[in-house]
Amino acid sequence: AYICRQMAKSVVSSGLSARCLVQLSYAIGVAKPLSLFVETYGSEKGKLSVDDITNVLKIEFDCRPGAIAQSLALREPKYQETAAYCHFGRTPETKNGIKFFEWENAKDLKKYSSMDSAQVSAALKGSNFLTKWVD
Repeated sequence: AYICRQMAKSVVSSGLSARCLVQLSYAIGVAKPLSLFVETYGSEKGKLSVDDITNVLKIEFDCRPGAIAQSLALREPKYQETAAYCHFGRTPETKNGIKFFEWENAKDLKKYSSMDSAQVSAALKGSNFLTKWVD
């Protein structure tokens, strides 16, 4: 749920769409996600379709469990602080070198807002997404 929130927030804050829902599915014993579903409720902005936004997320995010734990700093001992008052909607911060609520920090995807479908497809082909995603 944490990485899905960060992905959706990144899409919206970068201006690729006004609304976004991201869903992932996994299989037991398989590190790479089997499926990535993106729904923008028709609120895409610019030239990119929902499929293009899905491809942008495949390029920019690694959703293997170990990669999620590393990128969101989930292996740092901070559970006392994060256990109260909900996990989502909190202000991300760093205390004594420990990152709290890292999933609230959206990634900057603005470089894709000026691209069209062909450019996103070319970027996908040039990326290492197959090391991160089952396709």
